[in-house]
Amino acid sequence: MRHRHLSTLTLALGVAVLLDVLRVWLPSVITLFGRAAETPAEMLGAFALGWFVLALAAPTLVRRLGARPVGLAAAGVLAAARLALTAGPGGAAQLWLACVGLLAGLVWLAATAALVDRPVPGLALGLAGQATGHALLGTEDLIWRGGTSGWTLSCLLVLSFLAATALGSWQRPGTSASSGSDPAPPPSTDGRRAWLLCGPALLLANQIALAPAVWAAASGTGSSGFPGLSHAPGGAAPLGAFAVALFLLAALYRPPARLARVLWPVAVFAGAVLFAAGRLVPAYLLTAAGLGGCLALTDAAGAGDQVTGARAAQRRGRAAAVGMVVFAVATVVYYAAYDLGYPNGWVPIVTAVLVVLVALAGPPWSPVALSEPARRWSTFALVLLTAFGPLFHRPPPPAPRPVSPPAVIRVAAYNIRMGFGLDGRLDLDAVARVLRGADVVLLSEVDRGWWLNGGHDTLALLAALLRMPYVFAPAADPLWGDAVLSRFPARSARSRALAGHGAPTGAQALGVTLDLGGRELAVVATHLQPPPGRDPVEQAREVAAFARGYAAGRPLVLGGDLNTEPDDAAFAEFTRAGLADALAAARPLWTSPADEPRTQIDHVFVSPGLTTGEAGAPRTEASDHLPVRVTVALPGPPAR
Repeated sequence: MRHRHLSTLTLALGVAVLLDVLRVWLPSVITLFGRAAETPAEMLGAFALGWFVLALAAPTLVRRLGARPVGLAAAGVLAAARLALTAGPGGAAQLWLACVGLLAGLVWLAATAALVDRPVPGLALGLAGQATGHALLGTEDLIWRGGTSGWTLSCLLVLSFLAATALGSWQRPGTSASSGSDPAPPPSTDGRRAWLLCGPALLLANQIALAPAVWAAASGTGSSGFPGLSHAPGGAAPLGAFAVALFLLAALYRPPARLARVLWPVAVFAGAVLFAAGRLVPAYLLTAAGLGGCLALTDAAGAGDQVTGARAAQRRGRAAAVGMVVFAVATVVYYAAYDLGYPNGWVPIVTAVLVVLVALAGPPWSPVALSEPARRWSTFALVLLTAFGPLFHRPPPPAPRPVSPPAVIRVAAYNIRMGFGLDGRLDLDAVARVLRGADVVLLSEVDRGWWLNGGHDTLALLAALLRMPYVFAPAADPLWGDAVLSRFPARSARSRALAGHGAPTGAQALGVTLDLGGRELAVVATHLQPPPGRDPVEQAREVAAFARGYAAGRPLVLGGDLNTEPDDAAFAEFTRAGLADALAAARPLWTSPADEPRTQIDHVFVSPGLTTGEAGAPRTEASDHLPVRVTVALPGPPAR
């Protein structure tokens, strides 16, 4: 029994380390190899998928050299890469370190699959542990943090993983491996289906069910009734802890078989459908329970499952490698839609259907009794969730109080590229430094939990650094869009999706009304992203019309990444609507790319009667764009 306890711990720690590396590798592929859409999407996808396809050779390597030596060597490389990435070098070195770490992690997973015939407890505890740690860290991973605390906790995680792996390599009686010299386990399940679900489970857990940033975004409806207002009730904390608890209970404590075969497949499918429809709270609760339950359905014994020895070990390793290819394909297909222009809401649904089919594919079954060590681990995890669940939620800055009418308003518009600088590192401190002093901030490319970018809630983290509440509007799926941060109270807000012509463009217009102490200012934040092959002029016309109607005669400030130059037809749509270029006095004002700016595509417009003052684009490499800043004065005395 001791070896099963150790294998569960090893697998749980290894999943946590591998997910840490993935949280760096995924955005590195986008920001460093892809340079945020400068590299053709097809080439970027081929590069990303190539590492997972290469890992399909891992089971053959394991069969020839033995699971234990291959697993131990791969664990060492994975651990070294994980530590090297901690507050590491950035740039090309970060990309290739993450690639090496990913490949080592995939090889380690295949070797572990050859040795472990019942992976469900380890997978479940690893996913739940990562989600809990990510929530307690406010969704900003240890791997992006330096300092004493970041390094200490990273070293503890990595050393624990290496110690468990080494002990497991020396003390693993009764488990199967890839060579005939490794002793075989007693008859149980061969574990193939559970290992095949490893990849899809990683995706659904981190995209929906066990993603703390999704929990936070799901609680973003304020008492004034418009989405994303920062004085939203903190319902994400108990619901997030509840989602992890549901996942663990479903995975590790088994209901009657007939009930499980209906309840869990329906739950995971319904959760994916609701996620595609933008209903986040029921989506992550149902997906968490259903995903855990479907993993449990694969951890069952039946006459057709009792395959042991080297053949079973090789089949498990191959299943793990294929499952991770499914993970990669689904991830690339879902997020590439925003560059290539096709509907993508079906991707999580198809992934959920695959999970259901694999879970139900076994013979008539009876649940395998959960081992006592696994019961102890799961009970311990549930106790921790109960104790630390309230800490999952980081309260947003308090809503500002009404103020006296200001003489001028300092406005900034910034495409923050999800918080990743030119070096590919997540550095929200650098973003906050360049925005400090602004009264109103209009943000583009705001990420509230996309797995492609590591699953961070960049908006909540940045708002905490700036001590400014926010209004967020989804522009792609519910987790990616634009935001307005303000030192003035927000009284109302409205969002309008821009035409995508059947493709998810990630474009919208967000209108927010600010109370300036007795007078109102309408602010519109947007990011023009036309479908592939189309000019932004159509979206510019939509935004101009929306802004004019939303302002309804009130003073108006409009800004964002408009992807258009001052001489372009799309730019003229805003001036034709009666808006003035607030940056005209400072032109030419180059804003992109940040290291060698040569285009003017980030803009601020104001309505007639507003006077603009000092304008500029401070140099920084905190994003691939430069921010634009301008002071705006309202005419006349405040309304009484």
